[in-house]
Amino acid sequence: MNVEKIYKDANALLEGHFLLSSGNHSQFYLQSAKVLEDPKVAETLAKELASQIKKSNLKIDTVCSPALGGVLAGYELARALGVRFIFAERVNKKMTIRRGFEIQKGENILMCEDIITTGGSALEAAKVATEMGANIVGYAALANRGFCKRVGGDTEAKPTCKLPKDLPFFALADFEFDIYEPKNCPLCKDGSEAYKPGSRGN
Repeated sequence: MNVEKIYKDANALLEGHFLLSSGNHSQFYLQSAKVLEDPKVAETLAKELASQIKKSNLKIDTVCSPALGGVLAGYELARALGVRFIFAERVNKKMTIRRGFEIQKGENILMCEDIITTGGSALEAAKVATEMGANIVGYAALANRGFCKRVGGDTEAKPTCKLPKDLPFFALADFEFDIYEPKNCPLCKDGSEAYKPGSRGN
């Protein structure tokens, strides 16, 4: 499966000067919402990801995603795996699992994002699930930004990867883009201004 082509065909691989949630800058940005707006494409991607995960023989009871970005990917993955789906969300800047979602002690949960960069949001949601009794068995995403090592991938984990090394991370493809600290950003030095995706209709 050519995941990069799927993102390009959906106009979801953006080029410009972007302010990332980390505060750093990049010339490229993956906008998974543009890919997932087509239910058939979302289903195809989730089935491919599910097939990778099934080969690992992990016992999975539930898929959990951090909102908002991971919800569609996580729901489709849960459907492809034939398991329950729940999500975590921020309330007053703190990640929480609410809306009546319950977790049984020892319930095997796979965390799923649309894109994993360092894995910070997924890890934050996993901590909440663990505090409710979950057993986190792994992490998954449609795309890996190249900071963490995925099962079957060639990219080695960077020091900034926050995912636990003792759990598997599944993703369909690696997207490695240069990321710059604002003070060292060549795009800034060329005179352009970084903007956060969504602030200009993207």
